[in-house]
Amino acid sequence: MNGLRHTARDFALKIRDMARETSLFDPEIEHRTRAILDAVQKEGDAALLAFTRQFDGADLRADQLAMTQADLLAASVRVDEAFRKTIGFAAKNIERFSRRSLRRGWSGRNAQGAKVGEKYDPFQRVGLYIPGGTAPLVSTVLMTVVLARVAGCPEIVVCTPCGRDGSVKPELLVAARMAGATEIYRVGGAHAIAAMALGTKTIRPVQKVFGPGNAYVVAAKRLLFGRVAIDLLPGPSEVLVLADDSANPSYVAADLLAQAEHGSGHERVWLVTPSARLLRAVQTEIKRQVPRLARREFIERALANSGWLIQVKTLAQGIDVANELAPEHCEIHTRDARKVADQIFTAGALFLGPWSPTVLGDYVAGPSHTLPTGGAGRNCAGLTVDQFQRRTSVVEYDRQSLRKSLAAVQAFAAMEGLGAHGRSAEVRLRK
Repeated sequence: MNGLRHTARDFALKIRDMARETSLFDPEIEHRTRAILDAVQKEGDAALLAFTRQFDGADLRADQLAMTQADLLAASVRVDEAFRKTIGFAAKNIERFSRRSLRRGWSGRNAQGAKVGEKYDPFQRVGLYIPGGTAPLVSTVLMTVVLARVAGCPEIVVCTPCGRDGSVKPELLVAARMAGATEIYRVGGAHAIAAMALGTKTIRPVQKVFGPGNAYVVAAKRLLFGRVAIDLLPGPSEVLVLADDSANPSYVAADLLAQAEHGSGHERVWLVTPSARLLRAVQTEIKRQVPRLARREFIERALANSGWLIQVKTLAQGIDVANELAPEHCEIHTRDARKVADQIFTAGALFLGPWSPTVLGDYVAGPSHTLPTGGAGRNCAGLTVDQFQRRTSVVEYDRQSLRKSLAAVQAFAAMEGLGAHGRSAEVRLRK
């Protein structure tokens, strides 16, 4: 891992550089992604098949893009009851958390007596991207599909990459059906986002696209915003551990390594602490733990690229660093962790104390693990069930409340030089 100490002359500059590091605006990635989007828009299914062959090595026909009932049945018999119970265990927590977050309509009266309010309807057709690659994320199925089902979305479309033989992990398929997916397609990458946003002969367009992905998936979502609604821009995983000398170095090292193992090489992990002793102990623990892990190559690459051990002067400075980096996950291993958490304003999710590793949020705690990365947490939050709901304001005046509002309407219309605006209210009150 890389090291940085508060006494370094360029300490503040280094932190700012870390905060700005993101693949969201990489010009080369954007250029390649635009080409993919253009191809899907022009060629539809043919482009999906070509990109699936190019990126996944699978030679499919158009009629094989959609998973059939036979495919789902075959997957169902390949998973055991223990797996179903695990899915049910996690889904129950996610569903209960989501129901608490649902937005509900309301109605009241304004100062002139008119009825005003809001109503919330589920999006009628949503698209959910589930990453594949070296670690197909079955948990992401639950963290997106369950929310769509709780919100009441009638059409829930899942896209996920397939293997070279065209197969999709059976656990992922079963989890998707158990969670409530209505359509599943073996299409991944930026071309999957394009298909859901723009539509092809096989995949009808959706109203909103959700889910995490690699740099190309995130770039596709950003470039297609406006053609389709999107949730947020969740890229490669991040964790920042903010700790004092009370932290257990074994726990801290294990949590850093867990988020570094995803496999893209762009994962970012930080330990921020005023304790030099803890930094040394965590370094020792990382060296001890890494050789035991199956995904050692992925971990070592991520740690070399974007792994940082940062010694700050005080815990207060550490809090400032955490807020500037705006990590996807922020673990707080300090005395009085709740008090420290109250001062963190930009993290995607907070995990308090030694018994709350990020992995609980990844799998079973309840909140969705689809969270902002690349510093996006400074201006947006993670995925919540209300993002599957569409808000509409509702206005209902009667003659009396319109009369009470007319003078103000006429004044605004005159100020803005929009006479027809004023007349549309006046005409209703003429005898």
